Amino acid sequence: MKTAISIPNEVFREAEDLARRQKKSRSELYAQAVAEYVARHSSDGITEALNQVFADLGDQRDDFVATAARRILERTEW
Repeated sequence: MKTAISIPNEVFREAEDLARRQKKSRSELYAQAVAEYVARHSSDGITEALNQVFADLGDQRDDFVATAARRILERTEW
């Protein structure tokens, strides 16, 4: 797919230099950059969903779990 974007001149120049050094086309460089960015942020949706689940649960304290966790931490060598 073709698209048009606007980027600052300095970013464009640096991208051109990088593409030349890596012997890649401009399109290949930008496609890889966007793919890496999307992959890096793909977990954002999962994090948001988990945050919502925990928010919906509220602050429910389980005394058994708290006591067990404390005992395990006390026996753990740091």
